[in-house]
Amino acid sequence: MPGKGLHIKLEELKSTIGVLKNLEISIGRLVEERPEEVGPTPFPSITDLREWDMKLLKRYKPFYMPFCDVCCLCTFGKCDLTGNKRGACGLDMAAQQSRIVLLACCIGAATHIAHARHLVEHLVEKYGREHPLDVGGVNVEVEAPVTRLVCGVRPRTLGDLEEILDYLENQVTHLLSATHTGQEGSNIDFESKVLHAGMVDQVGMEVADIAQISAYNFPKADPDVSLVDIGLGVIDKTKPVIMVVGHNVPPAVEIVNYLQKNGLYGMVEVTGLCCTAIDITRYDAKAKIVGPISWQLRYIRSGVPDVIVVDEQCIRADSLIEAQKIKAPLIAASPKNCLGLPNRTNDPPDEIVADLVSGKEPGALILDPEKVGEVAVKTAILVAPKRKKFKSIPNVKDVIEGAKRCKKCQECRRACPNDLPIPEAIAEAAKGRLEKLGELYAQCIGCARCESACPENLPLHSFIVKAAEKKLKEETYKIRAGRGAIQDVEIREVGGPIVLGEIPGVIAFVGCANYPKGGVEVAEMASEFARRRYIVLASGCAAMSIGMYRDENGKTPYEIFHGVFDAGGLINVGSCVSNPHIAGAAIKIASIFAKRNLYGNYEEIADYILNRVGAVGVAWGAMSQKAASIASGFWRLGVPVVVGPHGAKYRRMLLGRKDREEDWYVYDARTGEKVYVGPAPEHLFYAAETKEEAMVMIAKLCMRPNDTTKGRAIKLTHYIDLSRRLLGVTPDDIHLFVRTAADIPITMKDEIMKILKEKGWKERRIPDPTLLPRLVRRKGGEESK
Repeated sequence: MPGKGLHIKLEELKSTIGVLKNLEISIGRLVEERPEEVGPTPFPSITDLREWDMKLLKRYKPFYMPFCDVCCLCTFGKCDLTGNKRGACGLDMAAQQSRIVLLACCIGAATHIAHARHLVEHLVEKYGREHPLDVGGVNVEVEAPVTRLVCGVRPRTLGDLEEILDYLENQVTHLLSATHTGQEGSNIDFESKVLHAGMVDQVGMEVADIAQISAYNFPKADPDVSLVDIGLGVIDKTKPVIMVVGHNVPPAVEIVNYLQKNGLYGMVEVTGLCCTAIDITRYDAKAKIVGPISWQLRYIRSGVPDVIVVDEQCIRADSLIEAQKIKAPLIAASPKNCLGLPNRTNDPPDEIVADLVSGKEPGALILDPEKVGEVAVKTAILVAPKRKKFKSIPNVKDVIEGAKRCKKCQECRRACPNDLPIPEAIAEAAKGRLEKLGELYAQCIGCARCESACPENLPLHSFIVKAAEKKLKEETYKIRAGRGAIQDVEIREVGGPIVLGEIPGVIAFVGCANYPKGGVEVAEMASEFARRRYIVLASGCAAMSIGMYRDENGKTPYEIFHGVFDAGGLINVGSCVSNPHIAGAAIKIASIFAKRNLYGNYEEIADYILNRVGAVGVAWGAMSQKAASIASGFWRLGVPVVVGPHGAKYRRMLLGRKDREEDWYVYDARTGEKVYVGPAPEHLFYAAETKEEAMVMIAKLCMRPNDTTKGRAIKLTHYIDLSRRLLGVTPDDIHLFVRTAADIPITMKDEIMKILKEKGWKERRIPDPTLLPRLVRRKGGEESK
């Protein structure tokens, strides 16, 4: 792989020309042969793609929604930034908001990159630096497309990933330094750095996933990967139960390995939440997923887990406190989340087990995954009979008596992110009627802020869970295991229909579980677009939420829709670190279908995706800093992202202005002329208030300047139909998306022609679109400068 250093030292070399002694040869970088030349920006610095960012940000201007009017990051503060005020350092409100967004994205990128570093180091130690990377065998020749695009190199072994991680860590350090007081002063340059953070985050995630796919033999681009169980109701509570939660899978893998090696496989339930759960089912299809991040509290309090193993990311900070309430020992398995526990990594396993089973210690920090596997299994087997599934969920009588203590202060509702009618439900519970409490279950995100706000210290979340106990027991669903990459042959077969618009779009549901009205909305959106023959992808908590839904025939979406990357498909790529397979699919369309150079050619590929690939990301429950950095990685590639109403708390959107015609011109690569193409896609980052608004916007954002007339007619059909059906109105901007009369859906031709006449519409030509002057072809096929 390029970038590897070579150092040769010879004490004596005899040859025909003489004898050489103490010869040292040092070559800083070896360059391998590549099938295509390297583009202009391999291993880009934080300013190498700044011009591309400025093109995006000129069209999609930041729209700020300050979550806080002051800055208190240094001791000059608090500084009031309202109106036209500037802080003591000179920053205004716009720059401060973009600075906070950059901080969030740096946290998110650092989290994934550190995860990748930890994982790669462990796998190199276990399998060796020369262990080959393989994400799909002969079906995937263009593996690691994001890494190739950004870094200009092709990693072939686990060891090759180390230099890439060196680059990523370097970039995050530079980006983070820009947020220091007295550094960057421009909001637009902060935003450019946000896009850079998202880009390096995409590479970091890809490194992590291709490493674990290759070493652990996860499914390799298999569209027919098995269905696995998900839901609280799928757990066999008669067995000892281990709960794993987090994102870094080695400790969970070693739990399964220990069970298999010691003849215990099938005797202990291995269950999980969040991305560790998704990844352990990629390793062992018999492992079981409980649910997304929001299920943590209800699962622990249910008393089902006998041992809890936490690694890193998206873990409740009070998990040890909650574990003690149900008398379940907790093992922390990551240096990033030690929870104040004693480090028992170097202690004999049986001593640790004895202390955990006796209750001498509530938990232990163990940083050796193999030892975690042994201790977790032994502890679960011994502690299960003693605990007898002791739980902290109250009984019905306790719920009723607790409800009678309610002071009707409304603090619980004010604290609830979703404004759930908790006081009304509690008032009904005080009369012995728990139905209204049970109705809150599906929309509750499990944050327990209501409990912290309650002056009576009522365990309100537990009340809700108890009221919905019957539903909990019936939570038995199916999710398709994470398949990883998209096959090259799949890209070849759908590249044309996607670019020409005949497949109306590629929609990716990603992100966290901070939903406004429960995960059912994600499942409904995914199902609707799959039925309309869009290609639907999913990852992480969104993939889980899609699986936890049944139609009128009792089937989950993964049982209804196929798993092929084709029209009408529903594809689970895997955990959070599997997101780059989604971005990679768009990149591979440009590389495989359009034959664009891939290595280090970021700007050209992003320009291609923005203008030709109708892809949209949807993070309906986006919550974390990681979700922010994941989204920003898609933005730089030209892929719009829609978030739910809580996404507005990220402080700014990236919105286009369809009324500003001057913002929507591109170069026609055939002639060099500038051509108006309409607002396609209209926004880069958009927060929708309702599921209905989101679905209409998603359909609209799939339109691209390169759509053929047939493709544009198909996309307009979906946009207009969804708007009429869900919002009850015909869109008022149809004229902006009709370029020629052939764009008009045949079944709507007369009424749309009438609308176009009223708007004074004029036909315009369809260019070969690009934002890059260097891609304009002169006569004879030459490129202009």
